[in-house]
Amino acid sequence: MTAHPLAFLALVMANVLLAFGPVFVRISDVGPVAAGFWRIALAAPILLAVALGGGWRPAGLGRGVWIALVIGGLCFAADLASWHLGIKKTQLANATLFGNSATLFFPVYGFLLARAWPSRSQGFALLLALLGAGLLMGRSLQVRADQFYGDLLCLTAGILYTIYFVAMAKARDTMAPVPALAMSTLASLLPLLIFAWTLGEKILPTDWWPLIGLALASQVFGQGLMTFVLGQLSPMVIGIALLTQPVIAATVGWLWYNEKLDGWDLLGAAAVAVALVLVRRERKDAAPLAPDGTVGA
Repeated sequence: MTAHPLAFLALVMANVLLAFGPVFVRISDVGPVAAGFWRIALAAPILLAVALGGGWRPAGLGRGVWIALVIGGLCFAADLASWHLGIKKTQLANATLFGNSATLFFPVYGFLLARAWPSRSQGFALLLALLGAGLLMGRSLQVRADQFYGDLLCLTAGILYTIYFVAMAKARDTMAPVPALAMSTLASLLPLLIFAWTLGEKILPTDWWPLIGLALASQVFGQGLMTFVLGQLSPMVIGIALLTQPVIAATVGWLWYNEKLDGWDLLGAAAVAVALVLVRRERKDAAPLAPDGTVGA
């Protein structure tokens, strides 16, 4: 399968948009899990309308596809709940880096279960990207007792995000991006509402704008572009690209919260950029996520 010519650009744009999610969560006036619910609730009608308007109908989907969509939706709901809780219990840099630990888990899945072994330059790019992210977050990434719980929640979110990627890649074998995202979004709606209600969070907002921004930037466009990319590019390329989110988060912290970048920060950002260039130059077809299109157990 040959990747769409705009797949790499879509991957970069997806990560740019998704990187602003924590900011919207922090400035919203509802609970963190409730913010995740509204991200889904406001985005679901738009995604479903676009899918149906494009002529898609839910008939004819196999049992395996439905299972993948449900698993994807449930894991995404649990991912958002864990991550949004963690965002308010730890530093923004920690939340972004741990929440995107799929950077490591998703390529490892590709290497071990899908036999998508990296080339020499890809392996070097992954190491370079990890080094860059480590340099960038070195000053603020501190595992302390008072924020350990938040770090653990965000790390859990990263694991759940990886499972979501695997499930959605399976659905994308037979579904277009928007219908796949619309159905998994609907599957995550009720669990998030139940999570928020169980935690006793404030659910109804006073100010809707942060939640609208969260829904559009993170779910409709950010996650929409990411779903389009799955199956177009290899797990290696997608995993490395996820490291752009900590870079963008650090930039937002610099501009928004006056968290200045020093020389090590700039060096880390440059290392991530070089890693993206290296994987882009590979010019190979997307590697399947599992042999014969199946997902490993």
